[in-house]
This record gives sequence, C-alpha cells and structure tokens, in this order.
Amino acid sequence: MTGSALGWRRRKGPPDTACPPCIRPVTRSPAWLTTPRAGRRLETVIRAPTPATWAYAENFVPEDDVLTRARARAGELGCIAIHPGAGAALSVIVAALSARAVVEIGTGTGVSGVYLLRGMPADGVLTTIDVEVENQRAAREAFVEAGIRPNRTRLIPGRALDVLPRLTDGAYDLVLLDADKIEYLAYLEQALRLLRKGGVLAVDNALWRDRVADPAQRDPVTTAIREVGKAVRDHDQLLPAMLPCGEGLLLAVKR
Repeated sequence: MTGSALGWRRRKGPPDTACPPCIRPVTRSPAWLTTPRAGRRLETVIRAPTPATWAYAENFVPEDDVLTRARARAGELGCIAIHPGAGAALSVIVAALSARAVVEIGTGTGVSGVYLLRGMPADGVLTTIDVEVENQRAAREAFVEAGIRPNRTRLIPGRALDVLPRLTDGAYDLVLLDADKIEYLAYLEQALRLLRKGGVLAVDNALWRDRVADPAQRDPVTTAIREVGKAVRDHDQLLPAMLPCGEGLLLAVKR
C-alpha cells in the first residue's frame, strides 16, 4: 500500500523526526467517523448537541420586537409558536425557492407567518388557515406591525380539512403543517396535491418534545407525528430531511 493511500504524503527536504522518515500526515478522518479495525466496518458516531449549542443555534438569528410581541400573544392564547431556529430556517427556504405562493396550516398568532413573509419575494402571498378566529386576529396585528401589505396575506378561518380541498392543485411553492397534530396525515395528503413539482413540504413539531424518537412514547399525538414522519420518509415522490431545530422541522421536496 502506498503512503498516499495511508493518508501520508512524501515531502521534500530532510525528514521530520516527529513522523516516519520522509512522510507527513495531510488529513485526518472527520470527527464523526471511527477508525476501521480488522473485521469491522466503519461506523458513524452521532454526537448530540449540548444544551448550550442548541440554545446558540436557536438564537443565532435574533428575533425583533414584532416577533417577540407575536410570541407573547401566542402564550396568552395558548398557541404553540414555531421556535426561532425553525422560523429562521423557513425564511431561508422560501427565499431560496423565491416562493410566491405558500400555504400555512395553523396561523397561530403570526410568528411563523412573519418568518415566511419576510423570506418571500415582495409579491409573494401567504394563505394561512386556522380554526380560531382570535388567533387570526392576533396574526393580522403582527403582520401590520411587520409592515406587511394586506394583499400579501389571505387569512381563512375554518377547519383545515374543510378549507384545503378548495385550494388549487399544484399551485404552491411551500406548504407548512403546523396545526392539529392528530390530523397531520390527512394534511399530508392535501399538501401533496397542492405542491408544485420542486415545491417543499414543511412539518413543524416533527420531533415533538423529544417523544417521537422514543418508541416507548405511544400517546396519540406522538404516534400521529411519528406516522407522518414515516409516511414522508417512505414516499416515492418526496426527498426528505429532518432538521433538529426547534421541536423538529421535517422537510421534503416534491419530485
């Protein structure tokens, strides 16, 4: 076996006494790989982030007063607002897509809506659905505070499964699932119909309070989220990835 195959390279000049004669190391294996041993395959070692690292990532993009107030309203109304890390990720995704048509299932108090609209082009329109009129009233307040023109939002009150069938097939760049977790699988069916080719499905709370990854957790909400994750991962039309930001953000591109 040659020196280069071992990760060493011959060097000019006198030998380095700290290394074998006339050779020196050029690279190291990535930190997440173990060293292969005889009769064993190379294995992946997964290191979980520390709480400090997670908090740093979540707050890497600071929230302004508009988002802070919208988040406070969510607490008052009992909504589960998207975490800052997942919200920032959504802004980046819609910006990369130049998404002009987005559907949000679960308006809440407008936290995720503000993140989406700030990433979308100036002519982009957010269609957002929520069963609670009070939530949409709070969201509208957040959109006004953020300086978002009224014609850029379409707030539809009602149960999502009653509203979604009325929306146009293949007309949307991104669909965000962030409402009743028990109905996520039914939302998925509608989202696949609504998304254009190359559009993105986003599912918030996809790791649900560290419960989804624990097979011993079998409550109805955790089970429903786990099932939609499996459905997305195994779907022939979807290219998925799970981001460990916030409560988990599951993404998939429709192929």
